[in-house]
Amino acid sequence: MLHEAARLQSIQRARQAVLAEQRSPTDGMVAAGTGPRWIEQSWRRCLAMGQRPAQRVAFDVLPEQARRRTEDANHALLQAARPVMSRLARAIAGTRYFAILTDAHGTVVGVDGLIDRSDRRASLITRVGVDLSERAVGTTAIGAALAERHPVWLHRGEHFFDDTSCYSCAGAPLFGPEGGSVGMLDLTGIDAAERPELKHLVQQAAHGIEDALLLARPHALLLRLNWPGCDFGSDHQGLVAVDRDGWIVGSNGAAREMLAAPALQPRVHCSEVLACAWESLFDAADQERAIEVPLWSGLTVQVLAQGAGAELRAAPAAVGQKLPLKDLETELIRQAVRDAKGNVAKAAQQLGISRATVYRKLGQRNTR
Repeated sequence: MLHEAARLQSIQRARQAVLAEQRSPTDGMVAAGTGPRWIEQSWRRCLAMGQRPAQRVAFDVLPEQARRRTEDANHALLQAARPVMSRLARAIAGTRYFAILTDAHGTVVGVDGLIDRSDRRASLITRVGVDLSERAVGTTAIGAALAERHPVWLHRGEHFFDDTSCYSCAGAPLFGPEGGSVGMLDLTGIDAAERPELKHLVQQAAHGIEDALLLARPHALLLRLNWPGCDFGSDHQGLVAVDRDGWIVGSNGAAREMLAAPALQPRVHCSEVLACAWESLFDAADQERAIEVPLWSGLTVQVLAQGAGAELRAAPAAVGQKLPLKDLETELIRQAVRDAKGNVAKAAQQLGISRATVYRKLGQRNTR
């Protein structure tokens, strides 16, 4: 790691090469010995938007009504993040860094940690509703994490504007149970020592928020995934939430990576991912034991299934009970899908109806 003074000098040389001399991407930050290429690319996007490093940054806050709409829209995110950010604040208490949570557009929805409100530079960026996106405040960990979709670290002059060169930031994107971007988590210090290890800390905290978002989603069964021989207590184990009929209602990033399904969306049946009888997962949950399950790719994973008991998988009302005709028809279709181990095409064939009719009757989007 470069000495602090040498590091700042290399950043200044990079700024001179890219922002002042407009040298080519191959001659910019890499030639100056600092920063990954994406920082230079962000600088060039800022220049293309007409921004210039010396211009003042307004740190605009959304109008009151828009701010309230943003808070309402991100209530679940904030609820999931609060306990994680509280623990995070304790971890960074001695570093002069604090935590910022934004939505998917870079608008601040929550903060935590030791924030010096007497420092205008701190108070400006920790107001709920302030826009910290790239288009508003140039290159930052917030805009970069949202654009690059992976954890980032920026130190002082690696930010685009002169006004933001006092900040050092680690940021990690946040993804929801369906795999889409829902926001980002940022750790910021002002005139603070460089702490690139905070990138690992913020990424770990982001995983905690993502897992909390998933666990808050109603489900009948939680599948904890790991490779054979690995412990289930690891921080980044795979999690898949399943309803009582075997349909996936959400997953975390680790599960999507393990199952080679970057967009493991709800309305996918777990039998389409795991090459086993899906009912056996509920049996394993009752027995509180981990099982090894084959994937359709030929790989094998460990699965620890956890549920709230047999009532979660109790069969719906029996056909013989008095049900409205519409509900009875739906129940017959559901039962056929269960009997076919989630294979909608097979269930449709057995019922003598089209696959599209099965999806329509069950109110499900045709995904196969």
